[in-house]
Amino acid sequence: MLEILRKLNLYKLNRIIINNIHTKWMLLCFVFIIIMPFLMAIGLYFKSRFLFDKVSLFDLLFTSEWLPTKAKFGFLPFIISSLWVTVLALLFSAPICLLSAILLTQYGKSRILNIMHPVIDILAGIPSVVYGVWGILIIVPLVSDYIAPIFNINTSGYSILAGAIVLSVMIIPFILNILIEIFKAVPVELTEVSLSLGASRWETIKYVVIKKAYPGIISAFGLGVSRAFGETIAVLMVVGNVIKIPTNVFQPGYPLPALIANNYGEMMSIPMYDSALMFAAFILFAVVLIFNFASRMAIIKYEKKFK
Repeated sequence: MLEILRKLNLYKLNRIIINNIHTKWMLLCFVFIIIMPFLMAIGLYFKSRFLFDKVSLFDLLFTSEWLPTKAKFGFLPFIISSLWVTVLALLFSAPICLLSAILLTQYGKSRILNIMHPVIDILAGIPSVVYGVWGILIIVPLVSDYIAPIFNINTSGYSILAGAIVLSVMIIPFILNILIEIFKAVPVELTEVSLSLGASRWETIKYVVIKKAYPGIISAFGLGVSRAFGETIAVLMVVGNVIKIPTNVFQPGYPLPALIANNYGEMMSIPMYDSALMFAAFILFAVVLIFNFASRMAIIKYEKKFK
């Protein structure tokens, strides 16, 4: 009897020790995730600090003169180009993703969704450079030979529009996967009650399903914007990479990720230029945080309104 009690106590002690170990490492992982954005922001700030000592923040953000040899670093053309490409890509991809997710989850049969899931995963897994080559072979000629002439514009095709089209195709599987899971999570009982009260299928989707899934939809688009804003290789290959503030979508641009990718390796030996590229990364980081914060605020406001 004493031996059994001793083994039970030993077993309980082992369970307590194992439980404490698991709790500690899970807490450590949680803390690591929490502090990682702060560590990244601090690291980028200190790497950019050398530039702040030479050029004012206003001149960095709101001037367009880019002459590194004369210590003139105006990031406005890169910021405007990034916003052009990202916003256009979201405008192209958002209705496609939303309507496709509604079709697959609300109208389509389960076997169609089972077929589409691997297709979406394949699109998501295609390397960025492949999308870039596809953009050069298909999208650039399409813009220069067919779309631009409609507006009586002569362009090489390497433009904001080409970058936005390629980028919209790249983020479609990312956003679509999230939206499908969000619509699948809407309780079936809600749609059944709405249909039983005489609402049509589309009225049920419009006033019940979308309303219930609205926070998730905003979150999906917010994550899509964050993903789009940082895409590099494919956009770099088709956007033109001209340091100039674009005034229309048929002009070339130069997004921030392309600036970093094109110059970082060979400019590390020049402290001012290296600091400028780190500041470009810091701007990217800050803009993504702002987009995510704005989407989170929109979700909170919606939940409070309809609580």
